[in-house]
Amino acid sequence: MTALPDDSWLLSIRPQPAHVTAEEYEALPEEIAKAIEIVDGYVVYCAAPTPDHQTAGRRLANILERHARAAMIEGHECVTVNNDVDLRLRDLPLLNRRPDVALYRCLDRERGERLRAEHTLLVVEIVSPGSETQDTTDKLGEYAKAGIPHYWIVRLDRTGVSIIERYRLDRAAMLYKHTGTFMKDESGGAPSVSNPIPIVIDWSELQF
Repeated sequence: MTALPDDSWLLSIRPQPAHVTAEEYEALPEEIAKAIEIVDGYVVYCAAPTPDHQTAGRRLANILERHARAAMIEGHECVTVNNDVDLRLRDLPLLNRRPDVALYRCLDRERGERLRAEHTLLVVEIVSPGSETQDTTDKLGEYAKAGIPHYWIVRLDRTGVSIIERYRLDRAAMLYKHTGTFMKDESGGAPSVSNPIPIVIDWSELQF
């Protein structure tokens, strides 16, 4: 678990079992907010990512950012990419996640616009030993219910990213449908997708 600088902040927010509100969450210091997620108003502590997890997230973000820039040159709306970004899925009860990678429409910085589900085109979660259920069940349902069009679940082996499971939102059911799995060891070169933007996965860029 990530060590928090001072647990007195929790007592100042609420005694259990009252919910953390959006206003209380937004008042937290950044170093504390980065160490937690809020699910149905309750604090969920986030384990510190391993170096391999961080490397994979950074390299995936680099690939997505490069293709986002290419898409914008071709006329796509402004989009950007970030790692470990604060994503508001719901205000009541508060549901705030920090996906490993997110591709989203550019925000209005002058208005202080917060990243919400309606801005987000793709979220990526990298599975860690302790996050299997969260990434493959809990977040799969939460991101779908929030209306995020695309979700990728990424798995690692000892040499880097080895599997990318891709899901696309069925808006009629508000559930994700599995649209395919890219596997590093499959022949056929660099796989690609056309949505939410054209992306080519170069496995060599995702190795440690």
